[in-house]
Amino acid sequence: MENQHPIRPRKVDLDFEAIPRAWFAGCAAATGIANGVNLLFPIGERFFVRSVLRHQERLDPALMEQVRGFFSQEGRHAGAHERFFGAMRAQGYEFDRFLEVFEATIRYLEKHTPSVLSLSATAAAEHYTAMLAEAVLRRRALEHAHPSLRDLLLWHAAEEIEHKAVAFDALQQVNPSYAVRMAGLLVASAILFGFWCAATWMLWKQDGLTPIDALRELRALRARARAAGIGDQRSLVRGTMMRGLLQYIRPSFHPSDNDNDELARAYLVGAGLEPA
Repeated sequence: MENQHPIRPRKVDLDFEAIPRAWFAGCAAATGIANGVNLLFPIGERFFVRSVLRHQERLDPALMEQVRGFFSQEGRHAGAHERFFGAMRAQGYEFDRFLEVFEATIRYLEKHTPSVLSLSATAAAEHYTAMLAEAVLRRRALEHAHPSLRDLLLWHAAEEIEHKAVAFDALQQVNPSYAVRMAGLLVASAILFGFWCAATWMLWKQDGLTPIDALRELRALRARARAAGIGDQRSLVRGTMMRGLLQYIRPSFHPSDNDNDELARAYLVGAGLEPA
């Protein structure tokens, strides 16, 4: 196990009153993408916790200390994102049926496949989220987001980086087979991208956007960001996730290969969530 730093939950005060419908730089298309992944977090993160919890007796004491911090962080993330659901409902979005289908899919996976596959899928999904978290922090992608959503997502991002190796290390102790790791990657990729795309499309439709409309809005947003000198404006999702996939299929891969811990710590210190 390579990730030895303490992992602790942090309390963040977030006010989701009066959030505008297009809270991401006034762009409905970009807001739909961000809201789409927001819808996946609570169910997904509780699945991650259950997947690791089923194997806790097989983990060594040092990793179990990390696992406890991971559980606490993921629980707080899930609760915060669910509170934002209230703001989305107040804006007129309807997504409860979508959440029911997503939950049913996750539960079916847990019930009808070996528990090690759920753990392996969790390890892969945690790698994807840590990669996305790094990109968000490094590329100032949320600079023009509503402050409450920016605080929510940056806090979440920093803690995802902090516990990026926990599920992976648990999988290595339970079953280090490369084939099992790749099976989990396949499952995680299909569920994450399939449901993220479905959620985004659903929300775009409720905003009256076709995919062509959304692409036009996203191109215009990138052009404004370039003009303002905001970081690398290549596709945040497509570029980051492809990089994550190519890393994960290396047999020797470990999440600590990504040197992004100081990036997360710098945000946490700057936000007053970690002592300097």
